[in-house]
Amino acid sequence: MKIHRAEAERHVLAVTVDNEAGILARIAGMFTARGYNIDSLTVADISENHAVSRITIVTQGPPQVIDQIRAQLERLVSVHKVVDLTETGAHVERELALIKVAGTGEHRVEALRLADVFRAQVVDTTTSSFIFELTGAPDKIDSFIALMRELGLVEVGRTGIAGMMRGAQST
Repeated sequence: MKIHRAEAERHVLAVTVDNEAGILARIAGMFTARGYNIDSLTVADISENHAVSRITIVTQGPPQVIDQIRAQLERLVSVHKVVDLTETGAHVERELALIKVAGTGEHRVEALRLADVFRAQVVDTTTSSFIFELTGAPDKIDSFIALMRELGLVEVGRTGIAGMMRGAQST
């Protein structure tokens, strides 16, 4: 099914699963088999006894496709719960990025100045480069990377989205 960008909506799905071998492959396979794309995927153990993990998936599609993705995820035996954070309401999204920038002179000074504005931390430095650590909303990270392209961007590593509903309730 070809999705036109105009009708595609971005959704953040929080999927609670049994922490067992193969669950990530089954979920990725479900997306692949149906021609859906995963824009971002993160996985982390969330229980004290290491029995449960949370998978955060960012995907795009029209409402009926997102509903279908949720229904198919919920049918997987190892899946406990699927929450569409985008549909649920107010939520927080964050991503971590490491951004390597090479430069000297004015470019180096400007990279440091912009890092300060974006609250990026210098986690490594040499006489000719920096590695910045930046945490925030994906748009903030995209903006910082765009500015660093003009100043000597060398490499970017991004973690993918972690998301959580606002308020006292659990996803």
